[in-house]
Amino acid sequence: MSSPNDILNRLFKETTPQDRLYPKKDKEIQGFDLEEILNTNIYNVMLNRRSQRKFEAREIEDWKLEIIFAAADTAPTAGGFQGFEIFHIKNSDIKLKLVSAANNQPYVNAPLVLVFCMNPTRVKMNFGPNILKKFSIQDATLAAAYAQLAAHSLGLSSIWIGMIDEKKVMEAINTDLIPSSILCIGYPKKLLQPKPKRALSELIHVV
Repeated sequence: MSSPNDILNRLFKETTPQDRLYPKKDKEIQGFDLEEILNTNIYNVMLNRRSQRKFEAREIEDWKLEIIFAAADTAPTAGGFQGFEIFHIKNSDIKLKLVSAANNQPYVNAPLVLVFCMNPTRVKMNFGPNILKKFSIQDATLAAAYAQLAAHSLGLSSIWIGMIDEKKVMEAINTDLIPSSILCIGYPKKLLQPKPKRALSELIHVV
């Protein structure tokens, strides 16, 4: 089972700079206690997360991106086959196309835009195509949720985009994989307080 130290080693210690997804200089992570970040109380993160639609025009540090991607990589998946792919959108023209594909929601043009797509061909299990598709939808959704919580733990905010024109998204990112959601992440212009939720007595149904 992975521990925070395992993730820390995987991201910053064991790999050589040329093997890292985002090569970086040590000075980029000075001033941050990575052990503390990776041991963040997840319950506190979940309680305080809010959807954010206004981001600063500020780039996200590469090492934070790696932690977000590592979090998505740890999400549970059907059979452990990880039936999903993540498209990291850097091209500004593609971001604008995604705005159009997401019902013209302008905040889709965020500092960090991730498109989570289903890839049922990765799920090597003896079930029909409809079941494999269902597995891959679940895999992609869980991966996006893990990435979203990781982003919040790093002082970032996000907005989950589920209202999308799948064909337009596929055309924009040039893939035949069906997208499940778009996750937009950045530094918030203003910290938002969590909204009240349903009482647990209304949410939980004992049968």
